[in-house]
Parts: sequence; structure tokens; C-alpha cells
Amino acid sequence: MKSILVVDDDPESLEQIKSQLADKYEVFLAKSGELTLEICREKKPDLILLDVGMPKMNGFLTISQLKNDPVLKNIPVIFLTNNHDEATEVKCLKSGAMDFITKPANTEIFHHRINLQIEFSDYQQNLENMIKELQDNIVISFAELVECKDPNIIDHVIHSGMMAQYLTKELVDEGAFSDELSHSDIDLMMRAVPLHDIGKIGISDLLLLKRGPLTESEYEEVKKHTTIGGRMLEQIYNSTPNEHYLLLASVIAEGHHERYDGLGYPRGLKGDKIPLCCRIMAVVNVYCGCVTDKIYRKKLSHEESCQIILDGSGTIFDPRVVDVFSRIQGKLINLYKDPLNYPKYFEWSSYNE
Repeated sequence: MKSILVVDDDPESLEQIKSQLADKYEVFLAKSGELTLEICREKKPDLILLDVGMPKMNGFLTISQLKNDPVLKNIPVIFLTNNHDEATEVKCLKSGAMDFITKPANTEIFHHRINLQIEFSDYQQNLENMIKELQDNIVISFAELVECKDPNIIDHVIHSGMMAQYLTKELVDEGAFSDELSHSDIDLMMRAVPLHDIGKIGISDLLLLKRGPLTESEYEEVKKHTTIGGRMLEQIYNSTPNEHYLLLASVIAEGHHERYDGLGYPRGLKGDKIPLCCRIMAVVNVYCGCVTDKIYRKKLSHEESCQIILDGSGTIFDPRVVDVFSRIQGKLINLYKDPLNYPKYFEWSSYNE
């Protein structure tokens, strides 16, 4: 059953509207804009019926805060108003509302217009999910194309995306970087991470597939994949500025080999000067690389790989990221042993809360 939040400072109006809707919808009631935001975060209604003329925080201020919240901004809003004038109608629509209904409304018309907006919202969400899925299938295929000469590395692309999703979610849930990280970043991270090594497209296969150790000059050449990848993705982002994950992907591509002690590359950044997404990716990249067969060595065990991360706390890795990693390392064995049983990659509804 779809849910509707009705917002009105008039108790009589709330009960009247509830009686019109209760037989077809789960109905929540709020008497103020402040309470609206609280209920939305807790209940995630499918639609909001929002009264315009409320004291303190009126309907326009309330919808403004809803639209500025990345978690709540996509909930459709229909304004309820007593003022049937053109200026109010225009202001309602310009504020981001999907429709407006003049009170009191005929029950049949009320249901029709509500159903219309809920169906449209569902269609729009499904369409967005389909587009995202198509985009990300292209991204994964592109990333795998770069790595395909070594079939073991293809798994690294998928595993690193899944682990970045999981680790970022745990960091958000624990509030480890509450001033820098939010639930919306989980989505961005899992879309951006598979492109972290895209710069290898500009590195010779003779170096990438070399079975023995690299010489110093060869290693310097391989290190260039970070700046190549960052530059490539930044240029793509500049052509498609609405795809924010591409900007994040460019930062990760350039900075995922930076070290917390400043001894990494390409810029030798230290501590919090390293973007947080790169500090998270550093842990993801090393762990996933350790549990993957490489052309020059066999994969390490889950336990050995975790120990490398723990030993690198404060030198290679941000200790706050490692601290959260240490608490979830037991769960990562599911990814290492059987990725098919791990939560589905690019499952969009999981963390958009």
C-alpha cells in the first residue's frame, strides 16, 4: 500500500483528508513543517500533501528544505491551498511541487490527481534506475576492457566496487566522517570506484603484464596511470557535468595511490590533505588487490590481506578508515569467498535512504 503524508496546521482539515484517503493509502499526519521533515526521514512517504498557509514554517519553506535534502528531494509534493489565484498557483509550481489542489476537494478528483502523481513518480524512478543501470554496465565494460588482458583483474573491478559500497556505508552509519560523508556518497562511491585504474589504458602492456619485478624507470612509467586516468575522467565530466560520480571518479583515479604518511604518488599528499574518497579507496584497492590473483603472484588469504591493512594504519592508510575496516573484516570474507552471495552490485534502492 502506498503511503501519503498530509501536512496541515488545522486538525479538522487533517482528519477530513485522512478520511478521504484511508481506504486506499497508509496515511501519516503532520501539523507543522518541522514535523514534516522528521516524519519524512523516518517513514519515506510516497507522496506529500502540503498545506501552503501554516504559521512559522509555511509550505514554501517546508518544500524548500525537502528539495535541499538529498534523501527527501525526490518525494513528490502536491500543495493544498485555499487561495485559488494565479499568483499562488505559479508560486506553487515554481517551488518544485508537482501539482496543487484547492481545499476542500472532491474525493474523486482528489484520488485521481494523487494516483496520477504517484504513478508518474514510480515511472520516473524506474526510468532513472534503467538509465543508471545502462550507464554503469557501460562503465564496468569499459573498465574491464582496460583490464581484460589479465582475466584475474576483471574480478578486481567488480570486487572493488562492491567493497567500496560496503565500507562507505559502514563509515556513514558510524558517523566516522559526519562532516564530509553522507548516504548519497555511498551511491557515488560505488559508481565511481570501478574506473579507478582507467588510466592504465595509456600504459604499455609490456609493463602491465610483466611477470618479473619492474625496474625503477618502468615503475615510474606505470605510476603515470593515476594522472592519465584523473585527466581523462575530468575531461569526460566537463562534457557531462550532471554526472557527478565522474568528478569523484577522476579524483579517485588520480589519488588512490596516495599514502597517509605522504610517501605515495602522484602528488605526495599527506593525512587529511588526501581527499577522503581516496583514503577510502586506498584501503579498498589494497585489500581487493591482495585477494586477487596477479600475473606476478598468487592471491593472499583473507586473513593475510586484512593484516596488511591493519599493519598499514597511520602510514599507508587513514587510521579512522582502518578502524572501521577492522570491525567489518569478518563480513568481507563473503565477498572474498563467494561474490555471488554478496549484495548485488549497483542495487540502487539499498542505500538511498
